[in-house]
Amino acid sequence: MELTVWRTFVTVCRLGSLSAAAAELNHTQSAVSRQIAGLERQLGVPLVERHARGVRPTAVGEVFRRHALATLNEADRAVRAVREAREGALGRPLAVGATPSLASGIVPEAIRGLLKRSGSLRWSLLPGLSAQLHTRVTAGDLDVAVVTDAPPGLPQDPRVERRFLGLDDMVVVLPAGHPRAGRGPVPMQALADETWVEDNDGSAALLRQHAARAGVSARIGLGAADLLGKLALVATGHAIALIPGVLTCALRADVTTVALADPPTRGIYTLTARRDPHPAAAGLLDELAAVFASHRPAGTDARPAAPAVHDGLTAAPHADP
Repeated sequence: MELTVWRTFVTVCRLGSLSAAAAELNHTQSAVSRQIAGLERQLGVPLVERHARGVRPTAVGEVFRRHALATLNEADRAVRAVREAREGALGRPLAVGATPSLASGIVPEAIRGLLKRSGSLRWSLLPGLSAQLHTRVTAGDLDVAVVTDAPPGLPQDPRVERRFLGLDDMVVVLPAGHPRAGRGPVPMQALADETWVEDNDGSAALLRQHAARAGVSARIGLGAADLLGKLALVATGHAIALIPGVLTCALRADVTTVALADPPTRGIYTLTARRDPHPAAAGLLDELAAVFASHRPAGTDARPAAPAVHDGLTAAPHADP
């Protein structure tokens, strides 16, 4: 069995779509289908099944996916090890992941500070949701991930070193001409009649929880594919949205923010693998801590008093495990 075919199968499972996998791997969809079919013939069992939104692994396919992913990760490490031995440890690129809001602001700023300190360094930045980034750190694909404990929270994982950067106050983003613009802090009850837009389940859960604590409900009438789409719907007056405070410095000119009275917060963390840390990782963590502190509003508490509870699941305390 060729590892190329294994990689195709793992990519199809991750994206849930033959066409999306074909685009990412620069193959045709028919080529991807043939590879999956050939792998199923070799193993003698169906590995994927179709559903309304694409494909997913069968029960047997999921078993194979886990082992295939582990094998591919080890193969990638072997290739990296050879390159690092040839180029030296400092020649290894620093792979960084961050949630979309953090990738839009404080993470690039921290990388700039790191480059000023360390000089030339190859690096990459991959946006993603916290759960996806955690998986990539444990798989060895990322050296550092900057994530949040927004619902459903972060898992406890002995393979990962977790460092707490601080709390981020959520704010409301409004169209530039909204009547509430510049009139904060605003109680949640004053926004009860507004239409909200959300781009992922975790952010929507945080909004609903905060509204419920205020004794009102948040009418999430629109959905967006990503953060950019969410801001576009706000800018054109279709809705308002709850966004991270750290994103304020990177917003487009046709939206504005207003503070909430007693705002919901989320913890910001860095994740690094305990195994084989990158030589530049420690320097980046220091830069991230400094940049986050400079963006955090004065008077914000550095640590919460107790673990946060999300949908019945207790998130890890805001501290290193």
